[in-house]
Amino acid sequence: MHTRFPLTRDVALVRVAEFTPLAGRAYASRRNHDGGPDGRATTSLLSPAIRRRLISEQEVAAAAIAAHGFVVAEKFVQEICWRTYWVGWLQQRPDIWTRWQADVVRMEALLAEDGKWQRRYEQALAGTTGIDCFDAWVHELIETGWLHNHVRMSFASIWCFTLRLPWQLGAAFFYRHLLDACPASNTLGWRWVVGLQTAGKTYLARADLIRDLSGGRFAVNFKLASEAPPWPADDVPPATPVARVQRADPAARTGLFVTTEDTSLEQLALPGKIVALAATPDIGGTPAPLKHQAAMAMLADGLGRAAHRLGLEPERIDATFGTDAMRDWAARHRLTQIITGDAPVGPVKDRLDVLAPALAADGVTLVRLRRAWDDVAWPHARKGFFPFKAAIPKLLALPPGALA
Repeated sequence: MHTRFPLTRDVALVRVAEFTPLAGRAYASRRNHDGGPDGRATTSLLSPAIRRRLISEQEVAAAAIAAHGFVVAEKFVQEICWRTYWVGWLQQRPDIWTRWQADVVRMEALLAEDGKWQRRYEQALAGTTGIDCFDAWVHELIETGWLHNHVRMSFASIWCFTLRLPWQLGAAFFYRHLLDACPASNTLGWRWVVGLQTAGKTYLARADLIRDLSGGRFAVNFKLASEAPPWPADDVPPATPVARVQRADPAARTGLFVTTEDTSLEQLALPGKIVALAATPDIGGTPAPLKHQAAMAMLADGLGRAAHRLGLEPERIDATFGTDAMRDWAARHRLTQIITGDAPVGPVKDRLDVLAPALAADGVTLVRLRRAWDDVAWPHARKGFFPFKAAIPKLLALPPGALA
């Protein structure tokens, strides 16, 4: 396991303390520079921990503001909030996620019908394209589960406009390997590069910028695409209202169910009489071994912390967290309510959507607790990020770990 990324809450808190002095002017001036896997990081490297809610966006932003004030730390705080914005945007347009999944299946089936396309695709996945920066990034991604944010933009641009490969398959490659990839930030980030997210606005990778931001590590002698024409426009569905918050019954006999979407549920004000504790190792899709190992380490840490706080023996639900296993767990503990973290659009939410009515048939209510941070932020993500910024002061004013 690569040691650059915190896999426990205690280590994540130490990382916050270590990085906070750099979260002001130093971050703003150097954030796009990438020292590579062996160089000094110019970003916090906390995104995998934030992705699994090992530590919250609110905690990280609050530490930066306490050290520098909002004006100086604003760029860092905005970068934290970009993930929240993406999640909120997709939460109101789930068809975009479903459509991407279907596109990946269709395009993988089409590969064999276009020999040139398939060869380019295989070279891209293997890091044998002859583009020195791109090939190095492929190996870094596979070996560490990570790429610098600005590198991801250049990688996606080269994939789509120089190698002429579908963005959907590039997004699938990232989603399989990136430790911090979530359905929203990954899918919508790739859509932004090809001009689908902000209509007509694309990102063109430039050899001179890559050389500069990598500190001269790459020569980039390969002729990159000189134009980045927008992908054919697709139909973006109108935003639908965010589902209302569920309320737990404080008198119910309750089980706590931890998923890899939120591994710090014990930090929240948990309602109900909690008599049982379980977790699932299922993170959805076909993650690369490194990504799966990292998620399992964070889940184990979160489950251990919850067990310690509640004084309960934790249990594991089978890897598919099927309905039968969950119903059996609920029946053995005579549960009338199961509490879990609210999972945004993605594989875990899909599983919970199937699970809820099955449990209801047994008289068990599945309650998805939503953090106040999400509940306040998501409705503001109806349009672009700049209108969303108006909600940031509201987010920063929330009590730590507050529920909606």
